[in-house]
This record gives sequence, C-alpha cells and structure tokens, in this order.
Amino acid sequence: MTEEQVRLTATVTGRVQGVGFRFRTMAEARRLGLTGEAVNRWDGSVFVVAEGTPEDAEALLAWLRSDKAPGRVDRVQASLGRATGEFSGFEVE
Repeated sequence: MTEEQVRLTATVTGRVQGVGFRFRTMAEARRLGLTGEAVNRWDGSVFVVAEGTPEDAEALLAWLRSDKAPGRVDRVQASLGRATGEFSGFEVE
C-alpha cells in the first residue's frame, strides 16, 4: 500500500443498539476494505474504529451519518488520525 492509511474513531449515539447497527457497520466497512471494530458501549452508543485509505474512511463516516445506517442515528462524534495497523480485519465486539 503506497497511500497513507488513516484511523477513523467515531462514537455513534441514538437508537443504535439492538437494531443490527454493529453488524451492518461491519459489512459496510468490509465492503470498503477497512479494518477495525464496532463495539457497544454501556451508555447505549456504539464505538467504531476503522482504518484504511482516507477516502474509504470518509465513505464509512458518511454512511454512519446517512439514513442507510440501521436504527436512528442522532449524533456521530468522529475524528481522523494516523492508522496503527493493529487490526487484520473488521470485527464486532
């Protein structure tokens, strides 16, 4: 890979647990070729970490904010940083 890899971290709030949100996020991330994970948090939010090209990370972020994401997304707090390369695939925890 010659293109710089980035790390997207996002906390998604709304009605995002119990609606298949993590699994649909995993499917979208894998479709985009991203690695990372989607994890339910105790407060009802879902925490997403995804690494890949800047374009693919931005595409996942746009999907998280779109009406294609299951449930009801009220807010997505996100940031981009440098990828760590710690993930070999995209998983749900």
